[in-house]
Amino acid sequence: MKIVVLVKEVPDTYGDRKLNLETGLAERDAGDKVLDEIGERSLEVALSYADANAGTEVVVVSMAPESAVTTVRKGLAMGAASALQVVDPALAGADLGLTAEVLAAAVKRVGFDLVITGNLSTDGVGGVLPAMVAELLGVPQATALSSVEISASSVSGTRLTDFGTAQVTAPLPAVISITDALPDARFPNFKGIMAAKKKPFETVSLADLGVDAEDPAAARSIMTTISEKPPRSAGTKIVDEGDAGTQLAEYLIANRLA
Repeated sequence: MKIVVLVKEVPDTYGDRKLNLETGLAERDAGDKVLDEIGERSLEVALSYADANAGTEVVVVSMAPESAVTTVRKGLAMGAASALQVVDPALAGADLGLTAEVLAAAVKRVGFDLVITGNLSTDGVGGVLPAMVAELLGVPQATALSSVEISASSVSGTRLTDFGTAQVTAPLPAVISITDALPDARFPNFKGIMAAKKKPFETVSLADLGVDAEDPAAARSIMTTISEKPPRSAGTKIVDEGDAGTQLAEYLIANRLA
């Protein structure tokens, strides 16, 4: 079985996130960059299955700037057999549609039985990419899983809903996304870090994948305006002079909160 794991380099989870007010793009030059934690958990799901099932190949796929090679290579140090990174200047500021198109093409290039990814990244927080990739690949999807069971012919898991939990199953090939309810990822050891330097690492461009970022037939999102979030203003203060309850009720009604 070949399992492809989609990973992403993101600004440090605990750092500040800012958008450039001129370009509308996230500022990524400053601060530390890390492999997104949900991507690491996705890789852990794949590696855990590979540990217990000989003959399983785990491939890491990412769409990231050339500078992200060290971050992506961490997936190899954790235990993935190979990696593919899509690097192209035309992908700067790519929307979800283009990102999904590129990742689907990259997955097709390496081949797959199962694609595992996080339910949403910590920087974009779109939450729709797994479903979009599955649609472009033409395979079933099982998203936002809090538990995963993989067999030779299917994948199943638990999805939390507003009404409880649901058990979902999809035949392979398929795409699944997981939540942070899955176990933490393993740490790369020294042996894994050294081995990662010799593992296959392919870098491809949009031309290699046959994807046109400026394709007029493909829908693309365009940011028309951006502004800085205004500072938080002082709230309404109610002083109890015997009528605090009335004031509170009037406030709630006026703001349609009751």
